[in-house]
Amino acid sequence: MESWIIALIILAVIIIALVINAYISMRGVNMLSEEEFGKDLRKVQLIDLREKDKFNHGHILGARNIPLSTFQMKKGGIRKDQPVFLYDQNGRTALRAARMLKKDGHKDINILKQGIAKWTGKIKSKTK
Repeated sequence: MESWIIALIILAVIIIALVINAYISMRGVNMLSEEEFGKDLRKVQLIDLREKDKFNHGHILGARNIPLSTFQMKKGGIRKDQPVFLYDQNGRTALRAARMLKKDGHKDINILKQGIAKWTGKIKSKTK
C-alpha cells in the first residue's frame, strides 16, 4: 500500500511540473478574440501558418504565409522588435509556432483564438 501511495505522489508531482512548465512557457503569448486581433494589423507582423494552398484560397489582408511545416527554418526572418500576430485554421497549431518564437526571445506574440475559421473580417484570395 505504501509503494502505491508513493507512486501516486510522484505521478502528481510530475503532472504539476508539466502544467507549471506549460504555463511558464506561454507567458507573454496573448490569445486574442477576433475584435482584439483585428484592431490595427498594419503595425504588426501578421503570419498565416497554414499551407500555401489554404493561404491562397483566402487569408487575412496583409498576412505573410509561413506554413508551420517550414516555420522552424523561416522564423529567423521574423523581427523581435515588432509584435507578432499568428493565426492558423482553428487556433491550435499557432501555439507550437508561438513556443518556437518565445524560445528565440520574441516578447510580443499574439494568437487569433479560434483561427481564421471563425474570422468575419476582410479576406483576400489569390484564387481565380
